[in-house]
Amino acid sequence: MSLAILRPVPVESSLRAVNKKVLSVVGLGKAYNAGSRVLDDISFDLHAGELVAVIGRSGAGKSTLLHTLNGTITASEGQIINQRDDGSQQNVAALPARKMRQWRSECGMIFQDFCLVPRLDVLTNVLLGRLSQTSTLKSFCKIFSDEDRARAIGLLEWLNMLPQALQRAENLSGGQMQRVAICRALMQNPKILLADEPVASLDPKNTRRIMEVLRQISDNGISVMVNLHSVELVKEYCTRVIGIASGRIIFDGHPAQLNENLLHTLYGEEITQLN
Repeated sequence: MSLAILRPVPVESSLRAVNKKVLSVVGLGKAYNAGSRVLDDISFDLHAGELVAVIGRSGAGKSTLLHTLNGTITASEGQIINQRDDGSQQNVAALPARKMRQWRSECGMIFQDFCLVPRLDVLTNVLLGRLSQTSTLKSFCKIFSDEDRARAIGLLEWLNMLPQALQRAENLSGGQMQRVAICRALMQNPKILLADEPVASLDPKNTRRIMEVLRQISDNGISVMVNLHSVELVKEYCTRVIGIASGRIIFDGHPAQLNENLLHTLYGEEITQLN
C-alpha cells in the first residue's frame, strides 16, 4: 500500500520507522476484588506498524486489556510504558487524571458500538476527535480551525464518506458509522489505535472493508491492536496475535502458528463458534 493513498491521514506516524517500540506493558494486572482477577501479569511490547489481534473466549479479559491501555479502566498493578519519540518514557498507569487526556490523544480507540453522537452530522463527529487539543467551549460551539476541518474532510474522502459529511450520524449504516468512528480516532493523530471488536456487528462486506482500513492504517506506521473473534480474519489481516485465557497471555506470535491444540486451549467449548 503506497503512502500516497494514505496521504489524507493526518499523522506524522507515516514517517515512523516500522518495528520501533512504542509501548511496553510490564506485569499489568486488573482486579475488581480480591477474588476476581481479570488481567494477570500481562507483559508485551508493541511496535510501530504492527497489526496485532487479541483473541480468546468471551470473558478472557480482551476488552479490559484495551480499555486499561487506553486509561478508561485503571490498572491494579504493573506498568504501561509510553516510549516517546524523544527517547523518554512515561508510565501511563501512574498518570493523574488531568494528564490522561493527552495520553488518549496518542492512543486512540474505536468501539463495536461506534460511540458517535447520533444527532450531530458526520463532519462534526469526526472533528470531535480534536477534543484533547481544543477547548471545551470551542468544541461545544463547534468552533474548529480551518486546518482541522481540512483534515476531517480529507479523512472522510479517504474512506469514501465525504458525500455523507452533512448527514446525521443516526442515519448511517453500521459500516458507515464505523468508518466515521475511525476517522474521528485518526483526527487525534494517534501513534496507537485500539479497536475493541470493531467488526462484531457488521456484515461480511463491511467487516472486510474495516479490516482493510485497519491494515492500511498499520501500513502507515501506526500500531493497531484489535480484538477479534474470527481466526480467519486474524490469519488474513494481522501480523501478530496475542492469545489470552483467564486474564493471562498464553500465546504471542505469528498467526500462522495458530493450530487446533492452541485454539482449543484458548477457546475451550467456544471453538465450535469460530470461523
